[in-house]
Amino acid sequence: MSGSLALSKLAVRPWRVEDAEALAAAVAQSIEHLRPWMGWIAAEPLSIEQRRANIERWQAERRSGGDMLFGIFVGDQAVGACGLHRRMGPDELEIGYWVHVDHTQKGYATTAAAMLTSLAFSYPSINAVEIHTDKQNHVSSGVPRKLGYVHSGELPKRPEAPCETGVQDRWRMTRSAWFAGS
Repeated sequence: MSGSLALSKLAVRPWRVEDAEALAAAVAQSIEHLRPWMGWIAAEPLSIEQRRANIERWQAERRSGGDMLFGIFVGDQAVGACGLHRRMGPDELEIGYWVHVDHTQKGYATTAAAMLTSLAFSYPSINAVEIHTDKQNHVSSGVPRKLGYVHSGELPKRPEAPCETGVQDRWRMTRSAWFAGS
């Protein structure tokens, strides 16, 4: 599938309980790819029951106005995950993402982050969106660069994964800048 055709078939949607197996497969196939940068990978592998319980918790969080976690799909195949996180206060959201090892460098994370940025700004109370990337994770930092996010400094963060440096680059997009660039 060509890159542009694959992007046209890309879907970002909330996880469903019936996605547990697809999510498990994507994580299992990508575990070594994710391990250097994703602290949560240390808890893997999860059972299908644990994964279903996580998805149910994510659904409840989203419905109650908390974090919003989504799958990235091409057809029925989970090719990654992304989310809008309420870590920064009532008028800002943070985007996180990861992509299946066999689907990197195809624009999926960038497309998903653009969709999430637009979704975030569909909430009138949200004035800014940030993406935080480890100082040494140059592939991940390409996403906010491509979307026109502004590098607004560095943040200390306790390393949770083997390659994390403890310094995160802070990338910021404001509502006005997003709509000015549309």
